[in-house]
Amino acid sequence: MDDRQLNLTEAQKAVKSKYPPINKKYEYLDHTADVQIHSWGDSLEEAFEQCAMGMFGYMTDTETVEPTDTIEVESEGEDMESLLFHFLDDWLYKFCADLFFIPREVKVLHIDRMRFKIRSIGWGEEFSLGKHPQGTEVKAITYSAMQIHDKEKPEIFTIVDI
Repeated sequence: MDDRQLNLTEAQKAVKSKYPPINKKYEYLDHTADVQIHSWGDSLEEAFEQCAMGMFGYMTDTETVEPTDTIEVESEGEDMESLLFHFLDDWLYKFCADLFFIPREVKVLHIDRMRFKIRSIGWGEEFSLGKHPQGTEVKAITYSAMQIHDKEKPEIFTIVDI
Protein backbone atom coordinates (compact mmCIF):
# COMPACT_ATOMS: atom_id res chain seq x y z
CA MET A 1 0.00 0.00 0.00
CA ASP A 2 1.10 3.60 0.12
CA ASP A 3 2.60 5.13 3.26
CA ARG A 4 -0.42 4.14 5.37
CA GLN A 5 0.66 1.43 7.79
CA LEU A 6 -1.34 -1.78 8.13
CA ASN A 7 -0.67 -4.37 10.78
CA LEU A 8 -0.47 -7.63 8.87
CA THR A 9 -1.43 -10.93 10.50
CA GLU A 10 0.82 -13.97 10.19
CA ALA A 11 -1.56 -15.41 7.56
CA GLN A 12 -1.33 -12.22 5.48
CA LYS A 13 2.46 -12.28 5.74
CA ALA A 14 2.45 -15.93 4.64
CA VAL A 15 0.46 -15.12 1.49
CA LYS A 16 2.79 -12.22 0.68
CA SER A 17 5.81 -14.50 0.96
CA LYS A 18 4.20 -17.26 -1.15
CA TYR A 19 4.00 -15.21 -4.38
CA PRO A 20 6.49 -12.92 -6.10
CA PRO A 21 6.20 -9.23 -5.21
CA ILE A 22 3.91 -7.15 -7.38
CA ASN A 23 5.65 -4.71 -9.73
CA LYS A 24 3.80 -1.50 -8.91
CA LYS A 25 3.84 1.26 -11.50
CA TYR A 26 1.48 3.63 -9.77
CA GLU A 27 1.50 6.21 -7.02
CA TYR A 28 -1.00 8.26 -5.07
CA LEU A 29 -0.86 12.02 -5.54
CA ASP A 30 -2.09 14.62 -3.08
CA HIS A 31 -5.69 15.66 -3.57
CA THR A 32 -7.99 17.71 -1.36
CA ALA A 33 -10.74 15.18 -0.61
CA ASP A 34 -10.31 12.20 -2.91
CA VAL A 35 -7.45 10.07 -4.19
CA GLN A 36 -5.57 10.77 -7.40
CA ILE A 37 -3.93 7.75 -8.98
CA HIS A 38 -1.01 8.25 -11.34
CA SER A 39 -0.16 5.08 -13.26
CA TRP A 40 2.23 4.32 -16.08
CA GLY A 41 3.56 1.46 -18.13
CA ASP A 42 5.49 0.37 -21.18
CA SER A 43 2.18 0.28 -23.09
CA LEU A 44 -1.25 1.86 -22.72
CA GLU A 45 -2.56 -1.57 -21.73
CA GLU A 46 -0.09 -1.72 -18.83
CA ALA A 47 -0.97 1.83 -17.73
CA PHE A 48 -4.67 0.79 -17.60
CA GLU A 49 -3.75 -2.36 -15.62
CA GLN A 50 -1.71 -0.34 -13.16
CA CYS A 51 -4.51 2.19 -12.73
CA ALA A 52 -6.91 -0.60 -11.75
CA MET A 53 -4.35 -2.06 -9.36
CA GLY A 54 -3.78 1.40 -7.88
CA MET A 55 -7.49 1.57 -7.14
CA PHE A 56 -7.51 -1.86 -5.49
CA GLY A 57 -4.21 -1.13 -3.75
CA TYR A 58 -5.91 1.71 -1.92
CA MET A 59 -8.58 -0.69 -0.65
CA THR A 60 -6.24 -3.43 0.60
CA ASP A 61 -2.71 -4.74 0.38
CA THR A 62 -3.08 -6.64 -2.91
CA GLU A 63 -0.02 -8.73 -2.10
CA THR A 64 -2.15 -10.55 0.51
CA VAL A 65 -4.53 -11.69 -2.26
CA GLU A 66 -4.17 -15.22 -3.60
CA PRO A 67 -4.83 -15.69 -7.34
CA THR A 68 -7.29 -18.57 -6.90
CA ASP A 69 -10.12 -17.30 -9.13
CA THR A 70 -10.28 -15.63 -12.53
CA ILE A 71 -12.69 -12.92 -13.66
CA GLU A 72 -12.98 -11.45 -17.14
CA VAL A 73 -14.26 -7.91 -17.59
CA GLU A 74 -15.26 -6.27 -20.86
CA SER A 75 -15.95 -2.56 -20.96
CA GLU A 76 -16.87 0.02 -23.59
CA GLY A 77 -16.83 3.76 -23.88
CA GLU A 78 -17.39 6.55 -26.37
CA ASP A 79 -13.84 7.90 -26.22
CA MET A 80 -10.68 6.95 -24.33
CA GLU A 81 -11.63 8.80 -21.15
CA SER A 82 -15.05 7.15 -20.94
CA LEU A 83 -13.39 3.81 -21.71
CA LEU A 84 -11.05 4.29 -18.74
CA PHE A 85 -13.99 5.37 -16.57
CA HIS A 86 -16.06 2.28 -17.48
CA PHE A 87 -13.05 -0.04 -17.19
CA LEU A 88 -12.40 1.10 -13.61
CA ASP A 89 -16.12 1.25 -12.78
CA ASP A 90 -16.70 -2.29 -14.06
CA TRP A 91 -13.83 -3.60 -11.95
CA LEU A 92 -15.11 -1.68 -8.92
CA TYR A 93 -18.55 -3.25 -9.51
CA LYS A 94 -16.96 -6.73 -9.32
CA PHE A 95 -15.76 -5.78 -5.87
CA CYS A 96 -18.63 -3.72 -4.44
CA ALA A 97 -21.83 -5.16 -5.81
CA ASP A 98 -21.16 -8.39 -7.61
CA LEU A 99 -18.64 -10.87 -6.20
CA PHE A 100 -16.55 -8.96 -3.62
CA PHE A 101 -13.71 -9.96 -5.95
CA ILE A 102 -10.32 -8.43 -5.24
CA PRO A 103 -7.59 -9.02 -7.81
CA ARG A 104 -3.93 -9.60 -7.15
CA GLU A 105 -3.30 -8.78 -10.80
CA VAL A 106 -5.31 -7.29 -13.68
CA LYS A 107 -4.18 -7.92 -17.26
CA VAL A 108 -5.58 -5.99 -20.23
CA LEU A 109 -5.97 -8.46 -23.09
CA HIS A 110 -6.92 -5.93 -25.76
CA ILE A 111 -7.81 -2.26 -26.19
CA ASP A 112 -9.77 -1.42 -29.34
CA ARG A 113 -8.89 2.26 -29.83
CA MET A 114 -11.32 2.64 -32.75
CA ARG A 115 -14.44 1.18 -31.10
CA PHE A 116 -13.38 2.09 -27.54
CA LYS A 117 -13.65 -1.40 -26.10
CA ILE A 118 -11.39 -3.18 -23.65
CA ARG A 119 -11.08 -6.81 -22.54
CA SER A 120 -9.32 -7.62 -19.30
CA ILE A 121 -8.83 -10.49 -16.91
CA GLY A 122 -8.08 -10.53 -13.21
CA TRP A 123 -6.66 -13.15 -10.89
CA GLY A 124 -7.66 -12.95 -7.25
CA GLU A 125 -10.22 -14.07 -4.72
CA GLU A 126 -13.21 -12.99 -2.67
CA PHE A 127 -12.35 -10.18 -0.26
CA SER A 128 -12.43 -11.25 3.38
CA LEU A 129 -11.76 -8.98 6.36
CA GLY A 130 -10.23 -11.94 8.14
CA LYS A 131 -7.68 -12.41 5.38
CA HIS A 132 -7.14 -9.00 3.77
CA PRO A 133 -6.23 -5.78 5.59
CA GLN A 134 -8.85 -3.10 5.19
CA GLY A 135 -7.73 0.09 3.50
CA THR A 136 -10.08 2.86 2.36
CA GLU A 137 -13.32 2.21 0.50
CA VAL A 138 -13.46 3.54 -3.06
CA LYS A 139 -17.01 4.79 -3.65
CA ALA A 140 -16.85 5.82 -7.29
CA ILE A 141 -14.74 6.68 -10.30
CA THR A 142 -14.76 10.30 -11.48
CA TYR A 143 -13.98 12.14 -14.69
CA SER A 144 -12.43 14.98 -12.67
CA ALA A 145 -8.93 15.82 -13.95
CA MET A 146 -8.78 12.53 -15.87
CA GLN A 147 -5.84 12.41 -18.26
CA ILE A 148 -4.57 9.69 -20.59
CA HIS A 149 -1.20 10.30 -22.19
CA ASP A 150 -0.67 7.67 -24.88
CA LYS A 151 2.94 8.36 -25.79
CA GLU A 152 6.26 6.50 -25.67
CA LYS A 153 5.78 5.85 -21.93
CA PRO A 154 2.00 6.01 -21.44
CA GLU A 155 0.64 7.43 -18.20
CA ILE A 156 -2.77 7.97 -16.68
CA PHE A 157 -4.08 10.35 -14.03
CA THR A 158 -7.49 9.67 -12.51
CA ILE A 159 -9.34 10.61 -9.34
CA VAL A 160 -11.44 8.15 -7.36
CA ASP A 161 -14.02 9.18 -4.78
CA ILE A 162 -13.37 7.80 -1.29
